[in-house]
Amino acid sequence: MTNQNPPKEKPIVGITIGDINGIGPEVILKTLQDQRILKLCTPIVYGSARVLNFYKKTSTLSEDIHFFQIKNASDCNAKKINLVAGWEEELEPEAGKETAAGGKAAFLSLEKATEDLRQGRIDAVVTAPVNKNNMQQEGFRFAGHTEYFASKFKSDVLMTMVSEEAALRVAVVTGHIPLVNVPSALTTDVIAKKLNLLYKSLKNDFHIIKPKIAVLGLNPHAGEEGLLGKEEQEIIIPLINDLRAKGLLIFGPYPADGFFASQTHKKFDGILAMYHDQGLIPFKTIAFESGVNFTAGLPVIRTSPDHGTAYEIAGKDKADESSFRHALYLAVRLAKAKTQTIFV
Repeated sequence: MTNQNPPKEKPIVGITIGDINGIGPEVILKTLQDQRILKLCTPIVYGSARVLNFYKKTSTLSEDIHFFQIKNASDCNAKKINLVAGWEEELEPEAGKETAAGGKAAFLSLEKATEDLRQGRIDAVVTAPVNKNNMQQEGFRFAGHTEYFASKFKSDVLMTMVSEEAALRVAVVTGHIPLVNVPSALTTDVIAKKLNLLYKSLKNDFHIIKPKIAVLGLNPHAGEEGLLGKEEQEIIIPLINDLRAKGLLIFGPYPADGFFASQTHKKFDGILAMYHDQGLIPFKTIAFESGVNFTAGLPVIRTSPDHGTAYEIAGKDKADESSFRHALYLAVRLAKAKTQTIFV
């Protein structure tokens, strides 16, 4: 099926400010100071001029970076970096500190951007890092952004780490849950659902006609034929065999250590890991600077950098904006692709 709507020349991309005491504001500023961004998209930052000016003064950023302040996303100027006030009260940044104000600002920015995303006023959102602890408040009782967006859009989602530079896409079956709970969470239905989400995303979002997917095992050596765990023999292998019989290019289960060490990951379009660190540790080792966190399965586009608030370097002009820049690039590309060919 082909969507006949012509693609927008420039998508409108919302940017949440994240924790105002972390490196979010700094990486946003460092990314947007490159005026070539305005040729790719119309950015709208949801935050505060006071906060952004604070971080401009703590860095070597160009004084030429200015924000066009607007009340609503619908008033955005395609030739400017737009700024929507994310909150009305004065919330002061305290670089490097975990504060209630930092969490409140992050939440208010996120809520405003999400509503504009829901209403179609923006085409995608890039979320700056938050602190999952101080974000816990009325309206946000989630383990992270992924769970928040899943709830807001009532969607089954898949945390997927993407590096277009490294041609690497790693998704995880279980995300922000304690490691002790992982085995009981791995049912045939759950893994099948996550594989389906990954398969559809590789086709619809990345336009790979016949995706080739690798599945990692849960246990050391992928269970060693049952000697080191039964999940592979009882759940993962039967599911892979069933999907292969249906014509899907699903392979595994692979022992995670040898899979990445031998560069086998380069042979696949997507990789499904069983739990958070199993997928994210090798991904960040290979592609930290170009890595992007993409929430597959949503009816909207959400990306973020693959790092946290990094309080220890906040306000010290040491933050590397590479991952955030790649998150913005990916959001733009996916927004443009969304209006083009769709595979079902």
